[in-house]
Amino acid sequence: MTTIAEGPYFEELTVGQVFDGAPGLTLTEGHGATHQAIVGDRLRLPLDSGLCREVTGGGPLAHPALVWDVAIGQSTLVTHHVKANLFYRGLAFRRLPVVGDTLRTSTQVVALRQNRAKPGRHPTGLAVLRMTTVDQRGRPVLDFWRCAMLPLRDPATLTGHDADLDQVGERISDAELAARTAELLKGWRLDHFRDRVPGRHFTDVAEGESWQVGGGDVVSSAPELARLTLNVAQVHHDARAAGGSRLVYGGHTIGLALSQVARALPNLVAVVAWHGCDHLGPVREGDTLSSEVVAERRQALPGGGGLVHLRSLVRAAAGDGEPRDVLDWRFVAVMA
Repeated sequence: MTTIAEGPYFEELTVGQVFDGAPGLTLTEGHGATHQAIVGDRLRLPLDSGLCREVTGGGPLAHPALVWDVAIGQSTLVTHHVKANLFYRGLAFRRLPVVGDTLRTSTQVVALRQNRAKPGRHPTGLAVLRMTTVDQRGRPVLDFWRCAMLPLRDPATLTGHDADLDQVGERISDAELAARTAELLKGWRLDHFRDRVPGRHFTDVAEGESWQVGGGDVVSSAPELARLTLNVAQVHHDARAAGGSRLVYGGHTIGLALSQVARALPNLVAVVAWHGCDHLGPVREGDTLSSEVVAERRQALPGGGGLVHLRSLVRAAAGDGEPRDVLDWRFVAVMA
C-alpha cells in the first residue's frame, strides 16, 4: 500500500487544529546572501554589520523579509494544496532575530469559510491561519494571520463553514505599536544612525508624500526562494498544480516591493509591523514589478526618530503586456 505524502484539503481542516511539524531553521549568512540575490534586500542594518553593531549593540540583524518568509514557509504544511493567498493581517515583530537564531513556527486554523460553488470550477474554501514564530529560546518573534484558498478533495462536500473573515486579525493601536516598538528597540542608538548615514531621516519625510519607483524588477528564482524558506506549496514548484504556469510565492512579491521602497526611502532602519497586505492578482516568474510608495502617516517616538506608516502599491507586467495590480501592502517602518 502506498500513502501519498501531502497536506490537507479544505474539508479536512477544523478550527483550533494546530500544525507544528515543520523543521526549525537556523538563519545563516548563506540564507541572507541567497535571499538578497533573489529579492534585492537593501536595508542598511542587515547589510552593514559595523553600522548594525553601532546602532543596536548586538550581532548582525537578519533581514525582516527573510524572517517572515521563513515563518510563512514553515506554515505551508497546512497549505500544500493552496490555490491562492488572499491577505495577511496584524504581522508584528516581538523580537528582531539576528544571524544564528533558529526560527520555529506553529500554525493554528482560526476560521473557515467554504466558497460559493461556481460552474466549471473545482470547489474551494478559505482558511484563516494564525502563525506564531519563536526563536531557539522560545522567545516570541512573530504573530500574524493569513488567509489561504484551498480546494476540496470531494467536490460534493458541503462543510457548513461560513465564518466572517472580516473579523479575523488583531488591529494594533498607535499607542500599542509605539510601546511595542520602544521595547523592540530598547538600547538602540538611532542618533548614531542619523549621524552616520547621510540623507533624509524621520523629520524629513512628510505625510502624504509619494514616490514612483523608477524602473522595475524582474521576478526570478521563484522556486529557489520557496525552497530556501521551506515553502512546500505545490503551486510554487509544480506547474501542473498551478494550472500550467507556476505561481510566485507572495513573499517574493513583498520582498521585491520592500527593496523598491528602500530605493525611495534608503534610510529605513527596520520594519516592525504590517497593518495588512492584500494580494490583488497572481504573479508569475518572469513578470516585472513596479511600485508606488506613499507615506500615509508619521508617529514620533519618545527617544527620537519615529514610525512611518507606508503603503506600497505594486503592479506586474508580463513581457510587453499592460501592468496589472498585484499587491496592496501597508506596513510600519522605523526611521531615525
